[in-house]
Amino acid sequence: MAVRLVAGAAIAASVVVPLVRRRRRIPAPVTLAALAAGPLGIAVLRPRTPKRDVALYALQMWGFAIAHELPYDDPAALRRRLRIRYPIHSDRLLGGGELPTARLQRALSRPGEATALDRVLSIAHWAWFIQPHASLLYVLARDQERFPRAARQLAAAYDIGCLVYFLVPTAPPWWAAEEGHLEEELERVRTEVAKSDLPPHVRRIMVDVGEQVWGRAWPRLYDSLGGNPWAAMPSLHFATSLLAALLLAETGALPGAAGWGYAFTLGFALVYLGEHYLTDLLAGAALVVAVRRGEPLAEPLVTGVNRVLQRLERVAGA
Repeated sequence: MAVRLVAGAAIAASVVVPLVRRRRRIPAPVTLAALAAGPLGIAVLRPRTPKRDVALYALQMWGFAIAHELPYDDPAALRRRLRIRYPIHSDRLLGGGELPTARLQRALSRPGEATALDRVLSIAHWAWFIQPHASLLYVLARDQERFPRAARQLAAAYDIGCLVYFLVPTAPPWWAAEEGHLEEELERVRTEVAKSDLPPHVRRIMVDVGEQVWGRAWPRLYDSLGGNPWAAMPSLHFATSLLAALLLAETGALPGAAGWGYAFTLGFALVYLGEHYLTDLLAGAALVVAVRRGEPLAEPLVTGVNRVLQRLERVAGA
């Protein structure tokens, strides 16, 4: 009975503590501990079934959604650690002397106007909020045996990316542009390209599209998506869509092709829309490689944790 009570309390705390953390001024480590305990509580209370695995993954994603916002609970402290310049310098090298975002927006966008391309790519960006998880549900529907491994890999990508957000907070290009940090870059390019051919600055094109598509609902939607504007490196948008493509490809050629098509469309959209530097995307791809190749190294730890949870599950069931 005691094990069941502790497991139930862990699940409740993983939901309640994050919701009241600001009002009660709960320290971030306590909130993180509560978030980590929730999935463990589910594993102890419920025997292994596909439904339990889905619930465990859902609570894990709840944990990520809260955890990646935690550093921004104190914006001033996070701002003192914010990295702004290194992705600008890196992208300038990758772009042959000019930011890839600036090149793309100069070639394809129209300042002050949201084009059909802008709308299509913005919708591809918004679709990311469901695409990796929908891909995982597809894996579950096609082959239940593949689901636990696929869910572990996707959860690991989110968790490792979140850890980097804590350690190396990095500004995205749209924020750097709004704060004037890209002005030097654009002034330099103006000496090489006709001024009339340049956009006034790197824009966050998604905002223009959002106002057109969502109307009066857009400000609330925009605010709800901006829990931590400095969670940019690595790009989990690209990393998780790339990983989803790999997982889908393991189920069949057609779903794999759909996954790869979406991943590369999203990658292009993220750079063009001003959401991420190309450097962020490369870091996201490196994260996927690390998760896939690191899985055998983590297997002994995963097995050990599972054995402990299974023993606790038997005790709770008794």
